[in-house]
Amino acid sequence: MRWPWRRAVRTSTSIQPRLLPSATEGIAFEAVFTITWRPLWRVPPNVEEAVRTAVHATATEGAAGLGASDVPAAQDAVNAALGCLPRRASNYCLLNVSAALGLPSAAQELLAQQAADEQRIRRLRFLKENLYDHPDLVVLDQLEHHAPDALGNEHVAELQRLARLICSCDRWWFPLLQQWEQVGQGFTDIEQRQQAMLVLSDSLKALNGGSLPSSIARVDMHGSEGALRRAHP
Repeated sequence: MRWPWRRAVRTSTSIQPRLLPSATEGIAFEAVFTITWRPLWRVPPNVEEAVRTAVHATATEGAAGLGASDVPAAQDAVNAALGCLPRRASNYCLLNVSAALGLPSAAQELLAQQAADEQRIRRLRFLKENLYDHPDLVVLDQLEHHAPDALGNEHVAELQRLARLICSCDRWWFPLLQQWEQVGQGFTDIEQRQQAMLVLSDSLKALNGGSLPSSIARVDMHGSEGALRRAHP
C-alpha cells in the first residue's frame, strides 16, 4: 500500500555502460548502474538526471584509485562507496543503488599483454642476475624451454658438452680471466693485451709441466663452442 502523498518508486538502469576511470593507465571500467529511487512531491522534471549524476560522480571518485587487474574487488569497492550515499536528497529519496563493473575487450587484451610482458621482464632479470654467476643455468634454461623427450639425442649431447665446458671454465679459466681483466686494465693497446694473454696462457702451461691441465684438454673446445652458439637462448 502506498500513501497518497508518496510518489511511486522508480528504477533506473543504464541503457549503455558508463565509463569509470581506473588507476591503470589507459584502461577504464565499464559500469552498468541500477538505481531505485522515489521522487519527492512537486519535483522538477529532470530529477532522474540528478539521481544519475550523483551516483556516477560517487562511482567515478571511488573507481579512480582502483587497479583494473581485479575487477571483482573494484566492483565491491565502488558498491561500498555507493552505499554511503545519502538516502535523502533535495528532490528524491535514494532507496537502493548498485553497479556492475566490467572491462572492454580491448582493455582485457591490453591487461593480458601487460601481464605477459611483466612476467617476461621478471624472467629476463632473473637470468641476467643469475647467469653471470651461474652460467650452467643456460643449459637448464634450454631444457626448460622444451617439453620432455622433445630434444633429440644430438641436441642433448651438445648440451651435456656445453655443461662440461662451463664447469671446466668455472674451475680453470674464470679465475684466470679475472686476473687477465685486472692485468688488461694496465694496457691501452689491444695487441699488448693479447700478448699479455699469451703470457698468462704460457705461464699456466709452465705450471702444469708444459701442457694445459688434463681436465681442460679432455674438453672438445671447438665442438663445445659451436654448441654454445646454438644452445644459448
